Amino acid sequence: MTQNRATVLLIDDDPAHLKLYSWIVERGGFRSVTALVAGRSVALPEHEPVDLTLLDYRIGPALTSVAVAQQLQAAYPAKPILVLSDMPWMPDDIAPYASAFVRKGEPQQIVETIGKFVRRD
Repeated sequence: MTQNRATVLLIDDDPAHLKLYSWIVERGGFRSVTALVAGRSVALPEHEPVDLTLLDYRIGPALTSVAVAQQLQAAYPAKPILVLSDMPWMPDDIAPYASAFVRKGEPQQIVETIGKFVRRD
């Protein structure tokens, strides 16, 4: 954790969503780092500590959230992945990679769920 705050990596294909979720995460007492999905790739931060990832489930047709989750597990072994979606339940294909499922549009639930997995100082 950097500066006594857990770092949450936010991954989405929409810059506006990244900005919104970054604001929610920061207001919740965590540090946020963003990664924008662009086409068939996402550049994960190489020199940033990551304590947890908040991954949007629907990130575009060229790159799936499952592929990103596999990349996350390789880059950050044993770090929780929270799946963010507007669906009412966790999709089966991402379930093996997810530590939890959070619905979009519920900022308090997002912050509370992050807090269950990382410490806030």
